[in-house]
Amino acid sequence: MNKILLIIQREYLSRVKKKSFIVMTLLTPLIIAGFYGLVIYFSIQGLSGTFNKFAVVNENKTLTEKLSATKNASYTYVNKSLSEMKASLKNTDYDYILYIPEFPLNAPAGVQILGTKQAGMSLNSKVSGALEDLIRNQKLRESGIEQKDLDKLSAAVDIDTKKIGESGEEEDSSAGASTVIAYVAGIMMFMFIMLYGIQVMRGVIEEKTNRIIEVMISSVKPFQLMMGKIIGIALVGLTQFVLWIVLTAAISTVVVKVFVDKKDLQEMSASTKGVDTTARKDINTTDKTGTSNSSAIKKAMENNPVMNVQKSLANLNIPKIVTIFLFFFIGGYLFYSALYAAIGSAVDNETETQQFMFPVMMPLLLGYTLSLSVVTNDPYGDIAFWLSVIPFTSPIAMMVRLPYGVPDWQLALSMALLILGFVGTVWMASRIYRVGILMYGKKASFKEMIKWFTYKN
Repeated sequence: MNKILLIIQREYLSRVKKKSFIVMTLLTPLIIAGFYGLVIYFSIQGLSGTFNKFAVVNENKTLTEKLSATKNASYTYVNKSLSEMKASLKNTDYDYILYIPEFPLNAPAGVQILGTKQAGMSLNSKVSGALEDLIRNQKLRESGIEQKDLDKLSAAVDIDTKKIGESGEEEDSSAGASTVIAYVAGIMMFMFIMLYGIQVMRGVIEEKTNRIIEVMISSVKPFQLMMGKIIGIALVGLTQFVLWIVLTAAISTVVVKVFVDKKDLQEMSASTKGVDTTARKDINTTDKTGTSNSSAIKKAMENNPVMNVQKSLANLNIPKIVTIFLFFFIGGYLFYSALYAAIGSAVDNETETQQFMFPVMMPLLLGYTLSLSVVTNDPYGDIAFWLSVIPFTSPIAMMVRLPYGVPDWQLALSMALLILGFVGTVWMASRIYRVGILMYGKKASFKEMIKWFTYKN
């Protein structure tokens, strides 16, 4: 046991003291926070910094309504033909020509955006939407219907999802937070197993290539060496991930405040996707006493997806999720690292690992793909159950299922099978490791590795 602890200490300290480890540990949270800060900033800003001027050539005698300017575009109707505007566009301050040919209002076609630069998909969509609204409004007026009358006929239905707990009491839904946690947990688990499992394999190959292993093997058993290396690198990975989480959370909080606090809260809520048109109008209105319509603001806030996730987080047992996450985090890593260690011991260089890595990676990739597609859509189905109990896929699948609620017996079964799977995997890998670690100059095959597995000594 003391020898294993010494190997763990050596593996851990030799890696955490490297400049690359320190730099990446500090730099990664800054990159992540900066990335999300930019996403938030541009999501809020949208295309507000881009303003396009359109020269509208309207040859349609039926469409008498005119496009109104927006914060991102202006529309100037010109008394020129399309060919004249195309010839003189470079000498004007217009960015694009909007050509509206003759067509019946019930079948618009042939509209074009022409310019010296290619119009983007977003701009195309905005102009298309503006024209659709224009045509619809004109058709409504011709039918004697006002838009405000049409708005009165629509009614927004807000469904409040509840979950009946074991005590029979209703609990607020945590679907939004569950989905977010499921995706984050699945991605982190996949990254951790892949990144640090491969580090175990590379560490074995490096020591085998440098012949350091010949000196070490005279003092410790191959099994002790393999276990010490796996656990030592696991602690390195766990240390780095904990620091990443803490630093990312701290830096992200500052970044979000810098970008978000500059915007008026009511304006953000009103412009958030999912807030109905009526609520957006009511936010900017006041009642007879001059006070703002707080009920409309509250409704808009409730329809904000980000705030829904924050609210549903309060309904989750976060300490339980974190504890179980750490178990599957470490258990999944140990399970796969034993296989990576066996691969590293069977080859002389990293280029020879491809034929062995694919069969090991396939269950992990399958579990990752199905967990983020099938399991999130049906967390209580048969596929979700089996994926969350089979050791090859359970580290990812169970973490994706957990926020939705998993029966205790299924959770206990999954954890027990993962432990048994780890013990079995380590035993099988150690049978290969003890022979392969001292093999040089010979390319291993699956047939050869089966022979190593059957050796008695």
